[in-house]
Amino acid sequence: MKKLLSYFLVVMMLPALVLTGCKDDGDDPQPVEKGNFETLKTYLVDQNLDLPALLDGWVVAPAPMPTGIVDTANDCTIPGYHVFDIRSADDFANKGHIKGAINVALTDIVTTAANYTDKPILVVCYSGQTAGRGAMALRLSGYQAKVMKFGMSYWNTEFDKWTGNVGNVGVENPNWVKTDAPTLPSNELPTWETTSTDGAEILAANVDAMLARGSWGTKTTEILTNPTAYNMYNFWELDEEYLALGHFAGAYQFKPISLDNVNAVPVTDDYYIYCFTGQTSSFIVAWLQVLGYENAKSGLYGANAIIHDALDIYNPKVTWHHSYDYTYVVD
Repeated sequence: MKKLLSYFLVVMMLPALVLTGCKDDGDDPQPVEKGNFETLKTYLVDQNLDLPALLDGWVVAPAPMPTGIVDTANDCTIPGYHVFDIRSADDFANKGHIKGAINVALTDIVTTAANYTDKPILVVCYSGQTAGRGAMALRLSGYQAKVMKFGMSYWNTEFDKWTGNVGNVGVENPNWVKTDAPTLPSNELPTWETTSTDGAEILAANVDAMLARGSWGTKTTEILTNPTAYNMYNFWELDEEYLALGHFAGAYQFKPISLDNVNAVPVTDDYYIYCFTGQTSSFIVAWLQVLGYENAKSGLYGANAIIHDALDIYNPKVTWHHSYDYTYVVD
């Protein structure tokens, strides 16, 4: 009798065990095999979106045709590109813009691009620095995009934001040095909360977050007053640039930058990337912020604001000179 009762209890328990097992398999969240950064990194590598690839041909000067992009014979249009002007609507309409340009808010640049896929996009701002953020967002989102070098400042003197921001305050300044580069640190990789384990979805969400972020840079002239307080990373070649031209005291030499060495920058502390013009650094900082490095910032106007003349001797192509005298339209 006891044996029969035991069999009866076992039989009665089997459905409950089966139901419990199904509930555990179906309702509880499954563990993620890789952390968010590794998931995003894998996706970026698979899509050829590491920084060295993104930096290939990302900026173009508004030189006249036939060798350049500006059709001076037809009201100075840029026929080979859709021109996205990300300045304010008021500035676009009342101060003037390139004929045929489209006024697009930076935060809307990716969604707007979906309607302009028949040719590449040229992103335009005043200085070419904010445009780097827009172009990075577009490139990470699968669009062909470039930055117009030096922005509208290059187009016409009426838009010039560059001339007043270049100089030589770094010359003979004790905070601009030619010392050896300190060893790059090694830091933890970023993490963030997300309900998605899909690389494409994580990337899209992080691009939107980057575009919505506020302050992302400080002028290099301000940094020069106390560069060690800013945690500086120099995006130059070591011998002919970092050592020969000089650098902020304490700055790391950090070129190339890629997914393989990005842990050299900190996750929680503010730090600044700087370059010749602030345009490349703004492009890089946007990429870093998409990776989860929210505290990445750009040295605005780059070394042009610190050692303009020495930079011009080294490479005139990376120094500000003057505006073109192209025509523009006012709505």
